[in-house]
Amino acid sequence: MLQWFQRLMPRQAKFYPLFERHAAVVVAAARSLRAMLMGGEQIKLRCQDVIDLEHQADGIAREVLIGLRTTFITPFDRADIQSLITAMDDSIDQMQQTAKAIMLFEVTTFDEEMRAMADSIVECAELVQRAVSMLPELAKNAAEINEIGLHINRIEGHADDMHDRGLAHLYQKAKSCDPMEFIRGNEIYNHLENTVDRLEDVANEIQGIVIEQV
Repeated sequence: MLQWFQRLMPRQAKFYPLFERHAAVVVAAARSLRAMLMGGEQIKLRCQDVIDLEHQADGIAREVLIGLRTTFITPFDRADIQSLITAMDDSIDQMQQTAKAIMLFEVTTFDEEMRAMADSIVECAELVQRAVSMLPELAKNAAEINEIGLHINRIEGHADDMHDRGLAHLYQKAKSCDPMEFIRGNEIYNHLENTVDRLEDVANEIQGIVIEQV
């Protein structure tokens, strides 16, 4: 009976291509978010790009979860597959929240530190994409994947420094002008920091898979 059931089930869904598609969408969203922080007339357009890309990412994540339910053999542990795609989806969800906060608070000019954090988001997203592309040959790429994870950890630390420095500058400016400027800026800084943190979570998930599988 079990053998008959196994024959009916797909032996392996295309998890790796789905991860790579999702990672590419995350990179595109990160670049659109960074474009928003350049200011100007493109803010609204790039915000819509982030929203549309987040919807695409949700669809890919659903494909992965459906694959988990309908596939008998998976390339690595099911729980790890679910945790990885969830972490990846959380990162682009946070990008969307950041973009929406910018629109909600009608922020049109951005501090140097905010733009530096946006650069960090793009760099982390691109590194995640690179690590994801190496998953099919995990044993061969284990050392490089771990190095990517460490690189993302360092970027996250730099982004934290930019967050703290930016808030300090913002506070000094707000003392002599509209206090709402600090409230708006603080919200954007926190969203940017959370986005970097979510991308670091993805790197941690990938490193965890390496530890378990290699």
